[in-house]
Amino acid sequence: MLYSRIPPQTINALTLQDIAERLQCRLEGDGQIEIRRVTGIHQARAGDLTFVANPRYASHVATTKASAIILGLQDAAPARLAVLRCDDPYTAFARALQFFVRTTPPVKGVDALSVVAPDATIGPGVSIGPFVTIGAGASVGARTVIFPNVVIGPGARIGDDCVIHSQASIREGVVVGNRVVLHDGVVIGSDGYGFARQKDGTHLKIPQHADVVIEDDVEIGANSTIDRPAVGETRIGAGTKLDNLVHVAHGVTIGKRVLLAAQVGIAGSTAIEDDVMMAGQTGVTGHITVGKRAMVGAKSAVLNSVDAGAFVTGHPAIEHAEWRKSSVIFRHLPELKKRLEELERRLATQSAALRPRKRGPKKSQAKRSVKRR
Repeated sequence: MLYSRIPPQTINALTLQDIAERLQCRLEGDGQIEIRRVTGIHQARAGDLTFVANPRYASHVATTKASAIILGLQDAAPARLAVLRCDDPYTAFARALQFFVRTTPPVKGVDALSVVAPDATIGPGVSIGPFVTIGAGASVGARTVIFPNVVIGPGARIGDDCVIHSQASIREGVVVGNRVVLHDGVVIGSDGYGFARQKDGTHLKIPQHADVVIEDDVEIGANSTIDRPAVGETRIGAGTKLDNLVHVAHGVTIGKRVLLAAQVGIAGSTAIEDDVMMAGQTGVTGHITVGKRAMVGAKSAVLNSVDAGAFVTGHPAIEHAEWRKSSVIFRHLPELKKRLEELERRLATQSAALRPRKRGPKKSQAKRSVKRR
């Protein structure tokens, strides 16, 4: 079966009443308004549903051109707008977007231009595009979608309802759970960075053949890499979400529901516990632990273990409140340096003025000393 594209589905308008019922929001205003799009408050126009989840945007409610808005239970709204009330506007917005997504469902089956090993197991309802390679003994679960140019190595196991985008590489023996999304260019199971320095200065490669496990409901962004270790395993816990360009080194353990923003790098054998959040370009050294619910600010260097629930920022990362105080001082360092140098100069001048002068012997004493001689 050739892999072909189906024209995007036409999304019909939904009434605001229908949206309110699906979202379980309280409706204020005309429920028969037709909504064709969900969008940001600045871009909204007639026929759009918008939202406010951040107080910084509250002032724009009065000027938005949207037909309806999602607000919190206590948020003020102008009389001209229909309102959907809920306790979490951002989640309601995210769910509402799903009602208007234009999807292109892939064709079921295996494209004739793909190569599947004779002993590979392919579950029911899968969609495998052209130029996909599935190695010996590998398995692909039910309803999983694999886009063109994906490589699945020998013995790899892919769960049910996964989506694997183009150019992804799932190396030999890797285990991927259910409902996992891998974006373009993801590499799972590449060799960990392990070398033993020899007496002559050369580096002996340490074979990296241990396990990599991706648990259920994980999403991994484009061009991210997950390394395999020499011993033990690399594991990413259920519900964890990785942004683009994230690197997870060999033997790292990442807990459940962890959020890692773009360009986070985690060195080998580090443990990231449940519900940790790391902002962009965070770097974490090896063999440490970042405790549950900890947060790390952008561009931080985590060089020591972080306590559960802590919020750290900086290079090296320190408690966020202390870093904020320090960052204020950083801006004044040139001025403080000048003031310190001036104080040192003045202190040196005053010390010199107060120092007693050395005087020679009195004349009478000098004469007596000569007579004695």
